[in-house]
Amino acid sequence: MSIASVVHLTKGDFDKTVQDNNVVLVDFWAPWCGPCRMVGPVMDDLAQKYEGKAVIAKVNIDEQGELAAKFGVQSIPTVLLFKDGKLSSNEVGAKSFDAYVAMIDKNI
Repeated sequence: MSIASVVHLTKGDFDKTVQDNNVVLVDFWAPWCGPCRMVGPVMDDLAQKYEGKAVIAKVNIDEQGELAAKFGVQSIPTVLLFKDGKLSSNEVGAKSFDAYVAMIDKNI
C-alpha cells in the first residue's frame, strides 16, 4: 500500500497539475517560516485523507518566487484551493487540520 504524499510543485508543473485535477490545495511556504513548519504535518495528513479525491501540494516560495508573485502571496503560509482549474478559496496563516478539511470538503 502506498502512502499518499504531498506534491511539490514548480512553475513548470503548477498549471498542468491545477488543470488536470478536480481539487488542488496548495500550501505556499518557506523552510525558515515557523508557522509553515507547523502546517507541514497537517498537509501530510490531508494528502492521506484525500488520496484519490484531491491533490495536496506545496510551493516553496524561496525557490518558486514567480508562482508566489503570480498569486499575490505576501504572507506565508498561504493556502490556495483550486477547483476545476480556478482559484476557489484561500486562507492566510496557519490553520487547523479541520479548517483545511472544511475548505476541501465544500469543493469536492
